[in-house]
Amino acid sequence: MSHHHQEHAQCDCSHHHHEHHHHEHHHHEHHHEGMGKSIALIVGTALLLGAAIYIEHHFQLPTWQLLLVYLVPYLLVGHETLKEAAEGLLHGEPFDEHFLMAVATIGALAIGFLPNAETAFPEAVFVMLFFQVGELFEGYAEGKSRDSIAHLMDIRPDTALVVREGQEMTVAPDEVAVGETIVVKPGEKVPLDGIVEEGASSLNTVALTGESLPREVEPGDEVVSGCVNLSGVIKVRTTKVFGESTVARIIRLVEHAGDHKSRSEAFITRFARVYTPIVVFAAIALALLPPLFSGHFATAFPDWLYRALMFLVVSCPCALVISVPLTFFGGIGGASRKGILVKGANFFDALASIGTIVFDKTGTLTHGQFAVEAVHPETCDERHLLHLAAHVEHFTTHPIGAALRDAFPDEATDGCRVSDVEEVAGKGIKARVGDDLVCVGNTKMMEAVGAQWHDCSLQGTIIHVAINGTYAGHIVINDRIKDDSQEAIRQLKGLNVMRTVMLTGDRKEVGEHVAQQLGIDECHSQLLPTEKVEQVERLLNEKADRQSLAFVGDGINDAPVLARADVGIAMGGLGSEAAIEAADVVLMDDQPSKIALAIRIARRTIAIARQNVVFAIGVKMAVLLLAAFGLGTMWMAVFADVGVTVLAVLNAMRALNTSLT
Repeated sequence: MSHHHQEHAQCDCSHHHHEHHHHEHHHHEHHHEGMGKSIALIVGTALLLGAAIYIEHHFQLPTWQLLLVYLVPYLLVGHETLKEAAEGLLHGEPFDEHFLMAVATIGALAIGFLPNAETAFPEAVFVMLFFQVGELFEGYAEGKSRDSIAHLMDIRPDTALVVREGQEMTVAPDEVAVGETIVVKPGEKVPLDGIVEEGASSLNTVALTGESLPREVEPGDEVVSGCVNLSGVIKVRTTKVFGESTVARIIRLVEHAGDHKSRSEAFITRFARVYTPIVVFAAIALALLPPLFSGHFATAFPDWLYRALMFLVVSCPCALVISVPLTFFGGIGGASRKGILVKGANFFDALASIGTIVFDKTGTLTHGQFAVEAVHPETCDERHLLHLAAHVEHFTTHPIGAALRDAFPDEATDGCRVSDVEEVAGKGIKARVGDDLVCVGNTKMMEAVGAQWHDCSLQGTIIHVAINGTYAGHIVINDRIKDDSQEAIRQLKGLNVMRTVMLTGDRKEVGEHVAQQLGIDECHSQLLPTEKVEQVERLLNEKADRQSLAFVGDGINDAPVLARADVGIAMGGLGSEAAIEAADVVLMDDQPSKIALAIRIARRTIAIARQNVVFAIGVKMAVLLLAAFGLGTMWMAVFADVGVTVLAVLNAMRALNTSLT
């Protein structure tokens, strides 16, 4: 991926987007094609198996010819499995489920060639067919994992306006050297990291830090690439080349984060690692030991070999191979009914064992939209203060302006005359409302007009208002906490999630204020995206072995962390595409309390899967004992398997029902 990435680094964005969509579309088709192929294969094999059984009963063929007839459906449905088994042997990891299937079915094919033994060709095909059905469910349940990050291209600037020999020229960002001066106009993305030389403006940093409040910059301040310049023209002296700048680093972080993540192995594979060697060695012992001790090795051996081979066929865990993936599939379906999208069965393990949960603040625990929290007038009443502020901020695109307008919705109809609106970059806005000159902005604005401002004790962004040079009061604006954030934290503690952590790019006092209100254990503020990743790395190192770490976020800046955590949970409604892409679980309606529900669904799904395992193995053991004593027949084994499978599938269906969780 990273190699593919570098090639495209210079190309223009439109081309990249076009190419990306083509690629994703192709991937999607590929997935469906694979599904269609598997189904066709299974149906075809079933028909051929029927034909083969018909031939066996109506034509008296010698054993070897009959074998050829059955080999057609066997190889058709089993070639992949046999290939995997052979590769496993070559790589020195023989004991997986493919190997077990191969040994058992080849055993069943071989039985027919023993002296006076009945053939077991149909069973061999049947067992292999069963395995493929299980694999089909498993493949479907895991779903197509979407890890594409081309959406991050949205934060990558295409060009930079650089000043060379007094001329402004447009070049690709990676052609700008350190120390050159670039010009960033309103509405443009900042292409490289640097320091403002002249001009003042406010930058929208939401793509990088997730903070919805713009940052004011003036000469001497640092700016990072990927921010959007909102108001004034600024000249920036670059401090890093493009490859080292913030945007390029974030894109790289996301790309590599996926590499670190240990995908929890599929349950069946883990199970097969223990189960397969036991069964294979037991079968070998069963074939060799009794005839050795009987003293008539040559005469007793074929009989015991038959039992051993049957023991192998019986031991095939078909019921497991089908019902376990189905259980997870049911869990995924049940969760999606509740608005929780789990992108693969392997994430249930991680969800069920969450011990540390890390939240981003803005947009995850809070709405990411500003609202007026308090109004402290000095010289007039609250309504009048809000009314004036809303008029002055009427034309601004700034989120603070939006919050003030929302707080005083009828300002458009009250007939006041607003004129001479002037935006003072880095300070605020002044305008005439009627006959008064009203200034709305920060403390620098108040000092500029000579108003005696004072602060209040509340946390948040404070907007000061002066009328004709005298201080009129201030308005406190804050990001609203979501209604169910507190409930979410309470429920998580109830589910034994030991550690709750909040990471935010916001100011320390704002972050701590929110953490305190919600009852979160620890809070780290003023973090850049790269520092968020470092914090998560630290927490990953500190967590207990059997526990997983979840990260919940919603912005582009969260994508690297979402990809790095054991399980990344994104807000689906509000979240940026990059976050939704990088996450393993997506909450469609942005309610943090759904995390606790997701954990409960995961724990229940895993419990049902375990019940199926215990039940299937119990029945298996019974039939194996019969087989070892020569009492069981091959068909009894196959039917026990089918019966167990049907019951296990019915049990798996319970995972779909989430009303109990």
